[in-house]
Amino acid sequence: MSEVPVVSASGLTGATDASLASDGPLARVLTGFEPRPGQREMAAAVAEALGRASVLLVEAGTGTGKTLAYLIPAILSRQRVLVSTGTKNLQEQIFYKDLPLLQHTLGVRFTATYMKGRANYLCRHRFEQFLAEGALLPDDRVHFALVEEWAAHTETGDRAEIDELPDDLAFWSDIAATPEQCLGTSCPHYQDCFVTQMRQRAAESDIVIVNHHLLCADAALRQHAVGEVIPACDVAIIDEAHQLEEVATQHFGVSVSTYRLEEIVQDGRRALVAPKQTDGQAGAVGPARADASRRDRVARAVEEIDAAARHFFGALDRKRSSAREPGRKGDGSRRSLFDDRVRVTSEALADVREPARELAGRLATLTTAIDDLREAHEDLRAIARRATDLREQLAFLLEAGDQNFVYFLEWRGRGVFLRAAPVDVSHIIRELLLDRMRATVLTSATLAVDNSFEYVRSRLGIREAMELRLPSEFDYATQATLYLPRGLPDPRSAAFAARAGEEVVEILKRTEGRAFVLFTSYATMREVRARVAAALPYPLFVQGTAPRSRLVEQFRSTPNAVLLGTASFWQGVDVVGEALSCVVIDKLPFASPSDPVTAARIDALKERGEDAFGSYQVPMAILTLLQGLGRLIRSRTDRGVLAILDPRLHTMGYGRRFLQALPAAPVTRTLDDIARFLSTE
Repeated sequence: MSEVPVVSASGLTGATDASLASDGPLARVLTGFEPRPGQREMAAAVAEALGRASVLLVEAGTGTGKTLAYLIPAILSRQRVLVSTGTKNLQEQIFYKDLPLLQHTLGVRFTATYMKGRANYLCRHRFEQFLAEGALLPDDRVHFALVEEWAAHTETGDRAEIDELPDDLAFWSDIAATPEQCLGTSCPHYQDCFVTQMRQRAAESDIVIVNHHLLCADAALRQHAVGEVIPACDVAIIDEAHQLEEVATQHFGVSVSTYRLEEIVQDGRRALVAPKQTDGQAGAVGPARADASRRDRVARAVEEIDAAARHFFGALDRKRSSAREPGRKGDGSRRSLFDDRVRVTSEALADVREPARELAGRLATLTTAIDDLREAHEDLRAIARRATDLREQLAFLLEAGDQNFVYFLEWRGRGVFLRAAPVDVSHIIRELLLDRMRATVLTSATLAVDNSFEYVRSRLGIREAMELRLPSEFDYATQATLYLPRGLPDPRSAAFAARAGEEVVEILKRTEGRAFVLFTSYATMREVRARVAAALPYPLFVQGTAPRSRLVEQFRSTPNAVLLGTASFWQGVDVVGEALSCVVIDKLPFASPSDPVTAARIDALKERGEDAFGSYQVPMAILTLLQGLGRLIRSRTDRGVLAILDPRLHTMGYGRRFLQALPAAPVTRTLDDIARFLSTE
């Protein structure tokens, strides 16, 4: 890591500004290039932060051109730069579009690596085991044939190279290079491992591009001094930084799940029949033949874990209805986005301690049985280490005594999870991410609340920082109109969903479809879906009926389409042009106070004597709302209607804070103004 930048601070600022000038290298290459004042101001601030070894917070409104504004000074600084994004789309834009452009125009030689999470890559060792096992289901044979052909010649091992591979491919988890199954330097394929090669390419690159999930997962591994893949860098640029707290919360916790137990059982069975992976002697055999009685003991321990895990998670699963928070009677039909997470305490887990002890005992038996094998190969030794980790994590979760964590049960798909998440990640982000860098830039279109960065500073552990706010380059006064209907009931009332459905139908009649309708609850989405499907002829795409990427692609290519979605559609989705002419928000997107993590953070703020609602819940909801509305205007030629159905904008005191944060678009409370606006050029 460089102790001083190769380019001086003043020299970097000057070179950066010259690159974006009307007679600069970008203008000479890009047809129609126009200098953007906001972009140049942001680029100058980034250059200054890199030169001064500072932290910089930048809110850059949509259309600023922020990626070039931070990439140009980063490249010209001649330091190793880590760029982390919140979405895959932005990662790909930077690697495949922006960096090649700058390589061509800046006259500076640099190398770049695009890193993904380990689960995106094929594990050669696990693939060989899977082939030998022959455990393929008939429905997977076509896709497996594609994978087998690709595996023979791929240079990266990145599954994205196979366009036809579905996101939810069942057998991919059996052959992916996941960290828990990794044998590290003991693996027979370590030298030609795709993850090892990715790590080596990154270590030799000037620009390393990751996403927040890999950034945080890697930092979490670094806590335990194992398995990290991201090389040390001088500078970090964290784009879409508004997502960082949530992602960090996911990765800096502890979790034991049905999936992890199923995997250790499956891997144990597979390892018992695998050939020995030691000295490479021809005809060498593993412990299955060398020590039959001890091998049988390992096999019994694996099956006992399977039975004990079923017993334990069955007991946890029965808490799904009994452990609901009180006071929600009558609201059960309006399932929120967090209803599959239930907070638990040590006392609430008392009745599962016996099956937990049984499971821990079986895990200990497996570890001992493997240790007793005279010639246990590395696959089995790795399983023994995993069993020990699971036992320790299970004990931590069942004790539920660390006040720095919130403990909860979560149900996702067919999986049951017992989790602990950090209540406050600010010190973790500061110590494991920010303090390791010489300079850090955090940017997003939505970072400030009430014209202040105080909220994001407190959530991300940022002490000293430069600050810059840049308005959007788009003209919302002419490109958008804001529709705030009258007369809808309070969103917390039982009457809201039906009235919201009626209002959405009327809006869509005037926009002729061409809309995203974004929800904070599944039940309201179902109600609106039924009403829209019955009343209107427009093609309807609904979250949950297909993967998100496919729904967005179908929406883009289908005239007059309507897409209904919840949390995952509020950000990171871009549809440019007339295909999207309206975004409807059903309610102000407050995080549910019954969500375990939200509740714990509210409790912690109250214990410190702070106003949790005003300093945490409202700011978080404002940033989420702005992200949802930001789906609409994505270019200078886009025009559209922003509609918010929640009457609390006008009936509650905090509504003023939301109204002040909204884009400066004309406001109407009349439906027919929507049609008039969209009919004008």
